[in-house]
Amino acid sequence: MKLSLGPLLYFWSQDDIETFYQSLIEAPLDIIYLGETVCSKRRSLGFEQWLELARTLADNKKEIVLSTLSLIEAESELKTLRRYCDNGDFTVEANDMAAVQLLSENKIPFTTGPTINIYNAQTLAIMHKQGLQRWVMPVELSKQTLMGILSDLNDMGIKDKIETEVFSYGHMPLALSARCFTARAHNLPKDQCDLKCIDYPDGLQVKSQEDQSLFTLNGIQTLSGLRYDLYNELEEMQSIGVDVIRVSPRSKQALELVNSYYNKINNREGESAYTIKDNCNGYWYGEQGMLQNSPE
Repeated sequence: MKLSLGPLLYFWSQDDIETFYQSLIEAPLDIIYLGETVCSKRRSLGFEQWLELARTLADNKKEIVLSTLSLIEAESELKTLRRYCDNGDFTVEANDMAAVQLLSENKIPFTTGPTINIYNAQTLAIMHKQGLQRWVMPVELSKQTLMGILSDLNDMGIKDKIETEVFSYGHMPLALSARCFTARAHNLPKDQCDLKCIDYPDGLQVKSQEDQSLFTLNGIQTLSGLRYDLYNELEEMQSIGVDVIRVSPRSKQALELVNSYYNKINNREGESAYTIKDNCNGYWYGEQGMLQNSPE
């Protein structure tokens, strides 16, 4: 299996972004996704800067994919989307159906992110005819659902033509809204948000009155309160035919996380210690997302 680093979901400064990716140049990653996927107001890096960063990382033998916005609301965002789709050098991850349409019309191969609602093999078959090469399974789907999809793809004779990627670590992207919840938390209107997201490098935690983690607010995006963690399920995923494992960027100890997942995939667990703490994996088992289950 390959190991990928998903797009940065949070709002960081330019220096923090560049330092983060510089620290991962030698990391054992096969694929790195780059780009702003949540809010067009986050402009620490513009399109050309993301492209420059992509070229730097590509020089270090990484497959680079440019990720697009997950919610398109304005013509200016469509204009930027067109630049991503027409970049000419890198594969594009479509996170909105507008990107799928632009890419398919121009006969450009693409991958889809977890915000594209693909729930069966028939949809994948249609997308494949339009140019889809890899898909990231929506986070709410279970192992059993995935096994059924892969079995159907095999019956259609196209399983080996489509790579399957599973979001395996990080706060799960659950929903997007036209409203900005981080601004609302500070009693600010969305259009005058003061870019408060930058104060929360891993999102703003929302807890119940019982101090239970419910959600993570990330501007217009709602993420899971707990981090999804399929570390103990990696061997199982490999056995059912998953091609790529995705970990999502976090502000601290990212390299240690990547190394732990890499060692687990390659049966070198003894080279790094890893402890699952306050994480969840319920969706993988077809249960409530915030639950933590064991493979047994």
